[in-house]
Amino acid sequence: QDHKPLQPATDAEKQARAAVAIADYRYGDLLWENDRIAFRIYSRALESAEPPSSSGIDAWGKRVRWPYMNRQLRTGDQHADHGEGLDFYNVGTGRGVGGLGIWHDNKLWTSRNYVRPHIASAGPQVADFTVDYEPWPVDVARSVSETRRFTLPAGTNFTRLTSTLRSNRPSGLIVGIGISKRPIAGASLGKIVRDERRARMTWWGPTDPAKGTMAAAVMVDPAAFAGFAEDADNYLILIRVTPGKPFVYHAGAAWDRGQDFATREAWQAYVDQQQPDFRP
Repeated sequence: QDHKPLQPATDAEKQARAAVAIADYRYGDLLWENDRIAFRIYSRALESAEPPSSSGIDAWGKRVRWPYMNRQLRTGDQHADHGEGLDFYNVGTGRGVGGLGIWHDNKLWTSRNYVRPHIASAGPQVADFTVDYEPWPVDVARSVSETRRFTLPAGTNFTRLTSTLRSNRPSGLIVGIGISKRPIAGASLGKIVRDERRARMTWWGPTDPAKGTMAAAVMVDPAAFAGFAEDADNYLILIRVTPGKPFVYHAGAAWDRGQDFATREAWQAYVDQQQPDFRP
């Protein structure tokens, strides 16, 4: 595959602190970022082009305060560091940074990739959009679909996610929100810290000697918290959800070669300081 050079940011791009882009040149990858961190989700088109593909959330390390993902992805070489950051976190079939599923019978039942994106704000101060996830089976017990809003203002490492799940059964659900266990090939497990009192989990990943370390965290509403779990791919935090009723959680990431968190202790301290709003 031919790789193209990274185009430098324009003056206008360098003023922006948040951005959203749909990469129609690469199977509809949906990219959003702010001045600190960068994320991606995948469309249905990628499922057949590059299986296995999942509805997990990808995170990219970045070291600049302006948007870079769209320019980086256009190089065809997004896994290399061209000076502004890179993508070396591999979601695979896991939940990545804050993807979800339905926890039923000790198993996580997950949707296919996103459909019907709607961008409310593509920057420059906030990235804000919604997507749908079409109905998926939860064993033979029920079917579930989802609409999810993603909001990432400038100045934070956390995307605020507002999810509305619908089901053909009215009874409550247990939702598992995950952090992938092994997003770096062949690497050992990172370190997970579970905070039951404040209903959050914080992860500091294994280190790639050439590319550094990714970190992640998920925060849910303590009033809905239902415990922790894990499966082969993910560390999970569980919450109780009512179909049709929106709920809010926050998922964040960091890179130790960015400008903000060089150590696990610094990342943990930042997560501990968060006072998220869980009102839909």
